[in-house]
Amino acid sequence: MKLSGAMAAGLALLLTLATAPAAAADPQPQPQPEQAQDPIQTLATNFQLPFPCGQSWTGNSSASSAHQSYEIDFNRGSTADADLGDPVVAAAAGTVAISAHQGSTNGFGNLVKIDHGGGWSTYYAHLNTRSVSAGQSVSQGQRIGTLGNTSRPGNNISPHLHYEVRLGSSYPSNIQRAVFNGVTFGYPQQTLTSRNCGGSANPYTPEQVCGSGYNVIDSAGLTGGTVYLLYNTGNGNNCVVTLKSTSVGTASAVSAYLEVQGSTRRTDSGNFGYYAGPVTAQAASTCVKWGGSAGSSRYDSPFEHCG
Repeated sequence: MKLSGAMAAGLALLLTLATAPAAAADPQPQPQPEQAQDPIQTLATNFQLPFPCGQSWTGNSSASSAHQSYEIDFNRGSTADADLGDPVVAAAAGTVAISAHQGSTNGFGNLVKIDHGGGWSTYYAHLNTRSVSAGQSVSQGQRIGTLGNTSRPGNNISPHLHYEVRLGSSYPSNIQRAVFNGVTFGYPQQTLTSRNCGGSANPYTPEQVCGSGYNVIDSAGLTGGTVYLLYNTGNGNNCVVTLKSTSVGTASAVSAYLEVQGSTRRTDSGNFGYYAGPVTAQAASTCVKWGGSAGSSRYDSPFEHCG
């Protein structure tokens, strides 16, 4: 059969469509290049308060005329010397870059500087004592010294910890906002509870173990934990607890004791997963001796806190 001109044209069009290559599919979206992590996010992930786990400290960035931007002075207690000699610990793991008295160089007195990699460093100034050396590797929560009031000659200051976080070397613009436990410090002033538990998250605090009404009045760092002395103003009782920071959740040797002057020592010891204690005793207006251990590391106080 002979097709008409119109029919032939239509058939040719259909054949052309049928044999034409399929249209290319929509291109797939290309993966975006990975974004470099914000340095402040890295800091937030790693840094903790420079004091033993469970302690509460008030930081202030505006009380000193010598401050540059985001530096913080830390204190606790109701009197100027209340925290003199309290342990200071590393905010994050790193390598000690400086452990020295600065003499007349600046107002830092006994200074420990820790390098954390990536240009990050932390400064711990005015220390009463230093317990680490330059070049030493330290772990998060490791004791590096005690709080003090050392400075340049003739510069009389009250005891406090001067703390800085720096990124790079262009001072003072390299001083960064401090971040603790993933949260930026609430400038200019904030009171925080330390979650610096030696890199192992102990879910308990001294206050939780001792109970309502107790507040930490002293502490001592151990290799593998911290021993705390607490006081309850409502009933005049002291309480001692030792919190573990290594082998947390696994039974291991740990102890806590409290001895009121003139009375028999009370002790709790054994293989525990999280803490030893609480050990409590009535001690209003009476001196106490307290301490504890984690593994082979132990602390024993003299008779003190007699008020």
